[in-house]
Amino acid sequence: MIVNATPNGWQVIYHRAHALLAAELAGQWRRKDAPVRLYATLAAISHHDDLEKEWEEDILTEAGVPKDFTLSSNNDVGSTVEKLAELANNARYRGRWVALLISMHISRLNESKRGQAPEMDKFLDEQLENQQHWRKELGIKKEDVDAAYAFMQWCDRLSLILCQQELPEDERFLEISKGPEGQRYDIMQRSDNLVVVKPWPFENDKFTVNVEACDISQVKFESSTELTQALQEAPIKVLEWTFVKS
Repeated sequence: MIVNATPNGWQVIYHRAHALLAAELAGQWRRKDAPVRLYATLAAISHHDDLEKEWEEDILTEAGVPKDFTLSSNNDVGSTVEKLAELANNARYRGRWVALLISMHISRLNESKRGQAPEMDKFLDEQLENQQHWRKELGIKKEDVDAAYAFMQWCDRLSLILCQQELPEDERFLEISKGPEGQRYDIMQRSDNLVVVKPWPFENDKFTVNVEACDISQVKFESSTELTQALQEAPIKVLEWTFVKS
């Protein structure tokens, strides 16, 4: 989950909500420049964080505060591989294209762990083999697959910038990432709170997206169970951003 401090406690955005925001942003992309299999790609974007099940996991730091996803450190390689395999296998129910993009996402996030344990190496090798197999079965060029995954990464990164409150002050630009065509994109929030992306990649000249966040008015917790209950009972705040072309 994504955790932001507030004056009275915490703002928590579930990872699946962040993924839905990423899909909303993807849906705004200029149609003529959209990646292949756009709707299946949107499905991959909206489900790429289905691995996260906050209400069922240890979501508390040793200090007793909500654990932001950047602080997560699961040292149990076997458990990590099992969870990643579940995400990869579940993606196959939505079709090979969704499975392919999510597998590529798993590879990108976990290749740095290669060499830590035999089971992780085996799992990573399987992902690469699956990706090659699915590309061949689908009859799609590698460059088209890479472009679609770059699009997925771009939307994921933009959603994280918004959810993690990373928009700079004083109308300064921040790099998002390179898009599916290799173009660099930057984001800026104007003094009137409208958001600008340059160059403009979207279909419409103005649109609004949102995400739901839990507003917790408690700083510390005794257990993950207590925090889970607080999250389930917390008021929901809708966070909105309006994007404009200039």
